[in-house]
Amino acid sequence: MLIRKLALAGAFALSATTAMAACSFENDVEVKTLSAGFEAWKAVTDAMAECGNVQAELDQEFRTKQPAAFAANPSLYAVGGVSNGTITPLLNEGTIRPLDDLVEKYGQNLSPNQLIRVDGQVMAIAMMVNTQHMMYRSDIFEELGLDAPVTYDDVLDAAAAIQEAGVVDYPLGATMQSGWNLAQDFNNMFLGYGGTFYNEDSTPAVNSEAGLKALETMKALTEYMDPEYLISDSTYVQQQFQQGKIAMANLWGSRGGAMDDPAESQVVGKVGSSAAPIAEEGNAPATTLWWDGIVIAKNITDEEADAAFRVAMEGLDSEMVQANNGAAIWLVSGYEPNDMAMGAIATATADPAPVSYPSTSQMGLMHTAIGNELDAFFTGGRSAEETLAAIEESYTSAAKEAGLLQ
Repeated sequence: MLIRKLALAGAFALSATTAMAACSFENDVEVKTLSAGFEAWKAVTDAMAECGNVQAELDQEFRTKQPAAFAANPSLYAVGGVSNGTITPLLNEGTIRPLDDLVEKYGQNLSPNQLIRVDGQVMAIAMMVNTQHMMYRSDIFEELGLDAPVTYDDVLDAAAAIQEAGVVDYPLGATMQSGWNLAQDFNNMFLGYGGTFYNEDSTPAVNSEAGLKALETMKALTEYMDPEYLISDSTYVQQQFQQGKIAMANLWGSRGGAMDDPAESQVVGKVGSSAAPIAEEGNAPATTLWWDGIVIAKNITDEEADAAFRVAMEGLDSEMVQANNGAAIWLVSGYEPNDMAMGAIATATADPAPVSYPSTSQMGLMHTAIGNELDAFFTGGRSAEETLAAIEESYTSAAKEAGLLQ
C-alpha cells in the first residue's frame, strides 16, 4: 500500500498567526496516546494534556507495540503517533479509522499538506517533516579549516582530520543501533548509491552493486565512531553531541533543537547543520524524507474518537508551535524555521531530492530483514556478499508468508 508523497514545500512557507488559547474545551473522555519519545512528541502531548484526561505514553519502541495495541478490541490507545515508515501495519490490519468527518468537524486550522490520504480517505494528520541530515561542530570545523561535508568522501576526510587533531573522543556518531536504526542507515546509503529495494514483481533487489557500496561506505565510517556503535540510537547520538564527545553525525532534524538546550547541552551555539551528504556524484543526498503525525484507532467508540481527535487538534495548534518552535520542522501554522532547520530544508529541497521513505508492505518486510541480518557484517561474521544474500533470503521468506510472492 502506497502513501502519497507529502508536499514538503508548505513546511517552509508557514507564517506566524495569533496564538490560540491553551485548550478551548474541557475534555471529560479518557484519551490514551502512544507515540515516539522525542521532543516534538513531548510538546504535542503536553499541549493535549492541557485539555484534561489525557495519558501520553512516549516510547521509542512504539513501532513494535502499536500493531497489537491497536488490534485489541477495544484498542489500548485512542491516538497513535506514526510516520510514513510506521503507519503501514496499521493500515494493512485496518486498525485505524478514516478521519474525513472529524477533519470536517474540528480540522478548520489544518493545511492541505497535513492531510495524509490513502485511497482517497484522510487516514492521518501530519504535524512535522523529518529527515536525517548532517550536523557538525561548527567551532571545530572552523578551527581546523574544514568545510561542511557535501559528500561521504568529504565526511571521511573531515573525520580523519578531526581524529588527528584529537579534539573530541570520536569524530563521528551514527544511529547504527542493531535492528531498525541500523537498517535505516543502510537504507539511506543504499538509496544514495541509486539502489532499488525490490523489483516490480516484489522480488528483492538489494544484492547489487549499490548494496555492496553502501556496506563498504558504512564500514569505513565506523572506523571513526565509538566502538559500541551497534547500541547507538538517536538519543545516544544526541547525547554524544550534547556532551561534546563527537564532531558530526547524520542525525534526525527533530534532534536539532536539543543541541541548543542549555539545560542539557554543553555545545549551545556550536552545532551547525547542512544537507545530508551525497554518496555518489549526481545522486540525491543519501537520506529519506519523512512525516510524523497522528492516527485515531478504529476499535474505540465514536464518542472516544471524537474526543481523541479534538484533543489532538488542540495539541497541534499555533500556541504549541510558538512555544516549541525549535523542536521540529512543523507543518502547523505558526512555524518559523530557525538555523538548526536549515540542514533539513537544504536536504529536502536538493536537486535531485531524496525520496520519501517507501510506505509499502514490501518495504516493511525489507526493513525488518535488513535489520535482522546486518549485524553479522559489522561484527565480522559475514562478508558483504553473504549479508546481502541473507537479507534477500529473509525478505523472500517473509514476503511469501505475507502473500506478496508465490
